[in-house]
Amino acid sequence: MTINDLPNIKADLLDIPSLAKLAPDGDVSHPPRILMLYGSLRERSFSRFLTYEAARILEHFGAEVKIFDPMELPMVGSVPEDHPKVRELRELCLWSEGQVWCSPERHGAITAVMKNQIDWIPLEQGAVRPSQGRTLAVMQVCGGSQSFNVVNTLRLLGRWMRMFTIPNQSSVPMAYKEFDDAGRMRPSAYYDRVVDVMEELVKITLLMRGRTAYLTDRYSERNERAKAKINQQIARL
Repeated sequence: MTINDLPNIKADLLDIPSLAKLAPDGDVSHPPRILMLYGSLRERSFSRFLTYEAARILEHFGAEVKIFDPMELPMVGSVPEDHPKVRELRELCLWSEGQVWCSPERHGAITAVMKNQIDWIPLEQGAVRPSQGRTLAVMQVCGGSQSFNVVNTLRLLGRWMRMFTIPNQSSVPMAYKEFDDAGRMRPSAYYDRVVDVMEELVKITLLMRGRTAYLTDRYSERNERAKAKINQQIARL
């Protein structure tokens, strides 16, 4: 069956989006599950401080928050995938509905610590995609003047990982001025922006809850599955 003026499309595989199909499916009563990653191993790590500050805000909004400690995560490719820290990270990704990535800026880019965590998250794990459909908020800390290099890079990576990155973001310049000796963030417009970002993340995560499977269902993949099924039937002949 074909569609007039669209001869390349298989009509029986084409979905027509509607509001009715966006009704949430399954249990949507549990707290939003948020995984947080930060990109520094320093004892006085401002990306870790910012992550914990954001976690407190998320918990106040009713989210269940888990923060991954990257300290003993080996470099990608240096150990088997069943390494305990790799398993921990991947299990947390599967558990999460949304994520927060926070990295310092180093040489105009994200740190190796941050990239290593993202690189350990596979696009596919068996029949499951650990990152697809998760919401994502991105943040960065700067040693000097404000920059957006890190958040821009994290957005690119989030898109590659098939995540829904929220519009708002946080970039904290001269981070050493913004945190006290205990690692708590001082009141400022930068702190207010962190509140905005976490509020938006929770809202978008709730909005997508129960709808992720439908939102990530694609015509191209349905077409590929249909072709694979036909090939399997032919192979049995």
